[in-house]
Amino acid sequence: MLRSVVTVGAWTGASRILGFVRDIAIAARLGAGPEADAFFVALKLPNFFRRLFGEGAFAAAFVPMFAGSLAGEGREAARRVAEGALAVMVAALAALTLLAIVFMPQAMTVLAPGFVRDPERFALAVELTRITFPYLLLICVVALLSGVLNGLDRFAAAAGAPVLFNLCLIAGLFAAPVIGIGAVHGLAWGVAASGIAQLVLLAVAVGAAGLPLRLPRPRLTPEVRALLRRMVPGAIGAGVTQINLMIDVIIASLLPQGAIAFLYYADRVAQLPLGVIGTAVGTALLPVLSRQVRSGDGMKAIDTQNRAVELALLLTLPAAAGLIACALPIVSVLFERGAFGAEQSRATALALAAYGVGLPAFVLVKVFAPGFFARGDTATPVKIGIACVALNLALNLALIGPLGHVGVALATSLAAWANAGALAFVLRRHGRWREDGRLVSRTLRIALAALLMALALWAVREAMADDLLLLRGFRWGALAALLGFGGAVFAGLALAFRAADVAEIRGYLRRRRSASP
Repeated sequence: MLRSVVTVGAWTGASRILGFVRDIAIAARLGAGPEADAFFVALKLPNFFRRLFGEGAFAAAFVPMFAGSLAGEGREAARRVAEGALAVMVAALAALTLLAIVFMPQAMTVLAPGFVRDPERFALAVELTRITFPYLLLICVVALLSGVLNGLDRFAAAAGAPVLFNLCLIAGLFAAPVIGIGAVHGLAWGVAASGIAQLVLLAVAVGAAGLPLRLPRPRLTPEVRALLRRMVPGAIGAGVTQINLMIDVIIASLLPQGAIAFLYYADRVAQLPLGVIGTAVGTALLPVLSRQVRSGDGMKAIDTQNRAVELALLLTLPAAAGLIACALPIVSVLFERGAFGAEQSRATALALAAYGVGLPAFVLVKVFAPGFFARGDTATPVKIGIACVALNLALNLALIGPLGHVGVALATSLAAWANAGALAFVLRRHGRWREDGRLVSRTLRIALAALLMALALWAVREAMADDLLLLRGFRWGALAALLGFGGAVFAGLALAFRAADVAEIRGYLRRRRSASP
């Protein structure tokens, strides 16, 4: 599992870093003005459905079913499951895409009600969303192909596909003036083109894995019915974070211009550790747990879950502490150029610190959810998810007045902690998970090391001249030195407190070297 986590994490990390290049270019070109708000809304709607159905509920329902058919009945049975799901998915999403394009003005009044007061921004958001929405159909097919590859324990192509998304958006941004369209329209067409590029890559990878898929006539076979029964409730259980982020957009559209952009840029920074760690651990954990549960090895499944929680906390607690302590220099160095000024940096940094509070919880949700999905239980996360969505909405309404857009981010973080805690509580009560002594001990030590690291970073930040981080030619080096110092402090403290096992890490590295060609 750890090897798979590293594979997925490496590719996801490459994608996130390239995503920063993309967002730096977008911030410099669009800043945090009305065009930026309109584009981020246009990107949010298809991305919401992609993460909700394509990556969340669908993966949670499909991967255990596909892996179970592959292990129990062979490749042909697994192929039939995948092809049946593909046919129904394409038919349903093609209809949804057509309806969305036709009724986009009505949908926009719900997604961004605050835009109604600004007809120009509203019309631009509708136009851009009509361009980007077909991405939903393409990327959900990509998600199915990714599930097939993950079920075959082939993670690299699926994890690397998002790199193409970032490359296409960067290309669209810089090609726009060449072909005579606005930068924001170039970005929207880049989104659509990236769906095609990723679909081609994954189709080739599935064929190379020896399991090419055809597109049969859509039929509600018993396997498809079972998949839908698991998927529909799982859309809420696995996608609570995405629903909460959508609520953030709705609420933020009511705030002054730029709030959506501030939240977007802050979320993009927070998504680096969330994507690298959460996606990697969750993606690698689900097939492993599914096989262990199917084979009846419940104790091994519990141990696997404990080690996944431990790994997630070892990586996310220091990441969260670093984001909170260094939010302003991180945002300033990444985005402060062109149309994005110091005022925008401060507003975005406050939102980033608020998202940092919830970073460990966002990842723990991805770690605990497979404990339900591997056992075919999607109903329990639904109940928890509904409660957390309601909590997020209530917190948004309570915090938006005194804190503005920062209250929106903080509400999402607090709701994520409630979600993670409830998932862990229910797993524990049903005997599906119980923390062992090693997890408890190491969690306390990791938390102490992360806290001391944050204090050290804060002290160094106070001692450093803030202007150094803003000087061109020095700010990247200064930020790298600051974050490198924090990483070194945490690593030293973690080893001193025995929050990580050096022998375990060395043994893993030896196995990796011996497995390398």
